[in-house]
Amino acid sequence: MNYRTAIVSTLAEIGEAAWSDLLARQSDAKAQAKAEANPFLSYAFLHALHESGCASADTGWQPNYLVLWQGDVLAAALPLYLKLHSYGEYVFDWAWADAYQQHGLEYYPKLLSAIPFTPVSGPRLLARDGEARAALLAFLQAQQQAAEVSSTHILFPPENEARQLAAAGYLLRSGVQFHWLNPGYTDFEQFLATLEHKKRKNIRAERRKVIEAGVAMRQVRGVDAKDTDWQLFHRCYSNTYAEHRSSPYLSLDFFRRIGASMPDNILLVIAEREGRAIAASLLIHTKDTLYGRYWGALEHVPCLHFETAYYQPLEFCIANGIATFEGGAQGEHKMARGFLPQKTWSAHWLAHPAFADAVQRFLERERGGIDAYLDELNEHSPFRAASPP
Repeated sequence: MNYRTAIVSTLAEIGEAAWSDLLARQSDAKAQAKAEANPFLSYAFLHALHESGCASADTGWQPNYLVLWQGDVLAAALPLYLKLHSYGEYVFDWAWADAYQQHGLEYYPKLLSAIPFTPVSGPRLLARDGEARAALLAFLQAQQQAAEVSSTHILFPPENEARQLAAAGYLLRSGVQFHWLNPGYTDFEQFLATLEHKKRKNIRAERRKVIEAGVAMRQVRGVDAKDTDWQLFHRCYSNTYAEHRSSPYLSLDFFRRIGASMPDNILLVIAEREGRAIAASLLIHTKDTLYGRYWGALEHVPCLHFETAYYQPLEFCIANGIATFEGGAQGEHKMARGFLPQKTWSAHWLAHPAFADAVQRFLERERGGIDAYLDELNEHSPFRAASPP
């Protein structure tokens, strides 16, 4: 079948209706469900990243979305960026870039398919049917050759898509995240009862420290959030980056945009002491999944991060029947709070044959280490033997 191909630098060239219809009509049932449930693939979220300037050419995230049209119908699309660095990706390839440089080769620019600053799994090869998906992949392979980039990286695809990419010659890499699963808890105490005694005792002690510090918690849904709430959150978020001697990726303009365009998917957790807000976390959610995203504080209170970014969101999941809480990147400390390890995927193509061979051998060794790490983590479940989640 003939498709009209294009490379677009803004989702406005595609249009919200066409983009949303493509997400809703993917042929693969599992991919379709994930796309519909994943708000980070939404027009609202991605367009806000671009229009706010957070993911733009000026920040080293030049949008180069690949699209296939069949008449006036969007048949397939790939979120794709021309990257001038490796910041904000959460699948680290700095060592590969250093190796290129040491051999007098340029690693940047490279092509990257991912949700900027967001280590959340979800489909990347968005297509209405298998034929369109194959054509999209062929378009990507042609583009990575024509663009004369060092490499292409597709981050956090679902496993079935990762396997398809491997069959097309991409190298697979695995990683680990920690997710909390809700089998239908009636309240937080029922969840605690499933944990080992020490884990349960520590969580209660952490929550007690926050209460004894005089901190009260407030959950604010996106539909109820005021501009003052967004200003507060951005101050907390920016302050925490500054304390770590870093610059925040996201701006107040971005947060205001998603607050206005996708309020039904947003939860703010705000910590207050003596009537003054001192910390906040931002979470994105659907009916089935809560995604831990960003947090920040204006002053230090012991265990406040755990309360604001984990325990309050867990209570929200339980109260609203949300099945999964994806806590974000890395963090073995999440296991002590009831999160379990999950494997993630990424796919990589390198133009230089010798480097591609070296990376393949590295990934084979790394894969064995990841599998052993997962086995070790699973041997240390935080749950009582008789009470799996």
